[in-house]
Amino acid sequence: MLRIGRTNSAASIPSSSSINGGSEVASRRTNLLLAHSMAKPNSRTWAVLEPLAEEFDISNHFRTSIRSLSLSTVSDSETLIYAGTKSGALILFSVTPKYSNSCAFGSEPADSDASRIVSSSERVSLVRSVAVSVSPVVRLHVLRGIERVLVLCSDGFLYIVDSLLLLPAKRLTSLKGVSLIAKRIRSSESECSNLYERVDGNSGFTSSGQRFLQRLGGGIRTNGLKIKDSESPREESNCVFAALIGKRLILFEVVLGRPTGRSDRDIGDANESLLILKEVPCNEGVSTMVWLNDSIIVGTANGYYLVSCVTGENSLIFKLPEFSSPPCLKLLRKEWKVLLLVDRVGITVDAYGQPIGGSLVFHDIPTSVAEISAYVVVASSGRLKLYHRNTGSCIQKITFNGNEIESCIVSDEEDGSGDVIAIAVTNKVMCYQKLPCDEQIKDLLRRKNFKEAISLAEDLECAGEMSKDMLYFVHAQIGFLLLFDLQFEEAVNHFLQSETMQPSEIFPFVMKDPNRWSLLIPRNRYWAMHPPPAPFEDVIDDGLLAIQRATFLKKVGVETAVNDDFLLNPPSRSDLLESAVKHIIRYLEASRHKDLMSAVREGVDTLLMCLYRTLNSIDKMEKLASSANSCVVEELETLLDDSGHLRTLAFLYASKGMSSKALAIWRILGRNYSSHLLKDSSMDEGALDNNVVDISGKEMAAAEASKILEESSDQALVLQHLGWIADINQHFAIQILTSEKRSSQLSPDDIVRAIDPRKVEILQRYLQWLIEDQESCDPQFHSLYALSLAKSAIEVESTQNLDPGGSEDTKIYDLRTKSIFEQPIHERLQIFLQSSDLYDPEEVLDLIEGSELWLEKAILYRKLGQEAIVLRILALKLEDSEAAEQYCAEIGRSDAYMQLLDMYLDPQNGKEPMFKAAVRLLHNHGESLDPLQVLEALSSDVPLQIASETILRMLRARLHHHCQGQIVHNVSRALDIEARLARLEERSRHVQINDESLCDSCHARLGTKLFAMYPDDTIVCYKCYRRQGESTSVTGRNFKQDILIKPGWLVME
Repeated sequence: MLRIGRTNSAASIPSSSSINGGSEVASRRTNLLLAHSMAKPNSRTWAVLEPLAEEFDISNHFRTSIRSLSLSTVSDSETLIYAGTKSGALILFSVTPKYSNSCAFGSEPADSDASRIVSSSERVSLVRSVAVSVSPVVRLHVLRGIERVLVLCSDGFLYIVDSLLLLPAKRLTSLKGVSLIAKRIRSSESECSNLYERVDGNSGFTSSGQRFLQRLGGGIRTNGLKIKDSESPREESNCVFAALIGKRLILFEVVLGRPTGRSDRDIGDANESLLILKEVPCNEGVSTMVWLNDSIIVGTANGYYLVSCVTGENSLIFKLPEFSSPPCLKLLRKEWKVLLLVDRVGITVDAYGQPIGGSLVFHDIPTSVAEISAYVVVASSGRLKLYHRNTGSCIQKITFNGNEIESCIVSDEEDGSGDVIAIAVTNKVMCYQKLPCDEQIKDLLRRKNFKEAISLAEDLECAGEMSKDMLYFVHAQIGFLLLFDLQFEEAVNHFLQSETMQPSEIFPFVMKDPNRWSLLIPRNRYWAMHPPPAPFEDVIDDGLLAIQRATFLKKVGVETAVNDDFLLNPPSRSDLLESAVKHIIRYLEASRHKDLMSAVREGVDTLLMCLYRTLNSIDKMEKLASSANSCVVEELETLLDDSGHLRTLAFLYASKGMSSKALAIWRILGRNYSSHLLKDSSMDEGALDNNVVDISGKEMAAAEASKILEESSDQALVLQHLGWIADINQHFAIQILTSEKRSSQLSPDDIVRAIDPRKVEILQRYLQWLIEDQESCDPQFHSLYALSLAKSAIEVESTQNLDPGGSEDTKIYDLRTKSIFEQPIHERLQIFLQSSDLYDPEEVLDLIEGSELWLEKAILYRKLGQEAIVLRILALKLEDSEAAEQYCAEIGRSDAYMQLLDMYLDPQNGKEPMFKAAVRLLHNHGESLDPLQVLEALSSDVPLQIASETILRMLRARLHHHCQGQIVHNVSRALDIEARLARLEERSRHVQINDESLCDSCHARLGTKLFAMYPDDTIVCYKCYRRQGESTSVTGRNFKQDILIKPGWLVME
């Protein structure tokens, strides 16, 4: 089984082979899983409405039928239903909702009546009734602002009754012949015009009847009550209606007034009246009407029209086809739209009559339409159907008692805020309440309609009826249901969409209780729709057992809720377990990016490592272990050690700062690295070269160890592992010794002593780093580096002498890697000997004295000041005339060239004279030599034809130098005389100063003052002269930098 537990201080999870193995099936949860198993989705319907009580039959109390309905929510615990009967009575019902309504009005619930008749369910009760007229009641409107009910009867009169039916009905006689009324609904103040402004300006009275009413004593109310103009309201209330009388629309407001001398406390004495606002023309044959903002939409047998209550303009929206059903309008308060019915099609338009959105296609021709939440309720043929307002799909069907030929009336809350609707069929009243959001979603989840549940939750969240956290809750609930349905991919998809779900809720599916993180697991059963958490293997076993039982039941003809795909192609246990592990890994990986508590983060990373190990995902294991993680080492070290994932364990140790343990593992891998530890699971083992794998594997181990040691300041730890790393790759050893990542550097003396003498390159590179990069001035290190380079150069020289046919490449190569140095050893030795002055040259000379390293010897003798020996090595041993001449130039004495000439002419030790080198020296530097000394130095063996030309050139050069010197002497003398003469002339110049002469600087009169004159002829007083100085005149010219030259002066450039 897939478990994690503490056994001998280590977590225990089987390897990937356990996925293919069987396990003991736990039958204790099988029945529960059958109830919550992989169900195939039913039709895309769910319960939105539920009956509040049994139908209420009024035939037991009244011998009449119901013609109209209206609802009014009083409080969360009471809703009033008004039913208008064919006999002209108005009946009041009280309904107690099953669920609290958050949109209840602020009015107080009505007092219970002693004579109230309560149905068997005790939720719907008959309160009282009142006689309104002898004619049928065709329209009802509840005026909640003034606690009245406006009633329209078929006799064409309007009646008004108090909301509790405590007083007799009152007829409003000002309007007669009314066939239809509609209440004005305003979406916002900005979208509506104020009809009172037009009343005050008399622009709204267009008929003679209105003008007559205006002339009746200065008042504007009717029905026998008159008030002053100053009492006229200026803000429109919610009791404005449009009444259809023939082909006219009368716009009026229902208002309350009190006769003089009556107390305000006596509500029963309040007089209701109508305030006539305007009259506009209308179409003939109007049977339905809705008033939204400034538009009155009416329906006739010919089509739908839009009438403006401001301008009275009448325009056609669209015509109805012939032989169509009667027109029907329904105001959708949620979206401030109007639904226009054409047979079975509902077209949605805005307040301007423009179609908006898609159309609703109903199954039957509606006889009555209502709105509740996001649904349109349609009553027809003895059935009630709910259609989603946005998608147009039928969500719920309700069949109630009654013949299909009987007319149905469905009514909702006028302001669209209620959750209760009422249905009347002849003499029966039925009430339905919208289920709360969670109950609707639960109903869908019980039937496994997960997509519909999420769609519903998202719609509710967009409509503001559900919080964002509740949507996350639904996602998590669906995820757990899918998880127990063995649909792991879809389950994790929902988990990822739930931001409130905690990753610790997944822990029980991966590890058994008790464990380190048991107290972190939230004890949240959600809606108790799925079994309690259990390890994946138990969930899969129980699910497979449920599939087996469902298969058996289907064979005997019993339908089950198990998915057909599972029945036709049952999944294997190993595939399910692998799928579960993969997708839970996906969820835990996403959870790592969340802001979690440290304990939860530890659980996520530790379980993630365990699941990686179950799938043998070596790359992911090593990536997690080598990066910043919160894995608990105690839970994983034994587990990884037993399964052979030593690299992962080493990475984990290193990430937790346990460098010693990590290096110990890398040392084991570096010394005995088997190919299977390196081989990727996707690679073919037979396709690998064992030697290549072994070498690269060891180098990988050494590379990882070097990364740890590069940052470690523990000198003992570095020296402990430096040896085996150097044996594998010297580059890594150098990186460790020369690393600047550590906080404090290692002791150079200890490092030099600890380096294996056989690892010459490592010692040289470390000393080079100390001298060049760290700028060490310790003579000991400089001498040691020089001696080491010299020894290596001697070894290379001896190797080349033994193999004279070999190449002259002096690079040092390791057996398996390239040389640490790119420059040849001789070049490195020569550069260091020339650049450093801190080593002991005599000690190095003693080492290379018997070798053929002549250039190195020359450098050392030069350090010691042995010029003659240096010249002899350069001229005679190396035969480098150019270097010898350059060295003579550096010495800077003429006798150095003469000494070099003597060496060329008399090399000694039986060597032939170097006449060509001597001629070259005379040719290049003959002018620096004395001809007599040269002639004395030339032996009689020198051929005359070789020396004559050179000697002749020397003599000519001497003569040329003599003549050139005389010319320079004479010219210099002439310049000196000319300069003296010019100075004398300047000093002997006379300047005439009179009373009008001014100082060129301060412009003061000179008079008898002391003055000075500059070479550019500017004159200043002595005071300005001291301020300006003797080198800078008033013009700003500096004669020391910008020399003045006058015509006639002799100037030589």
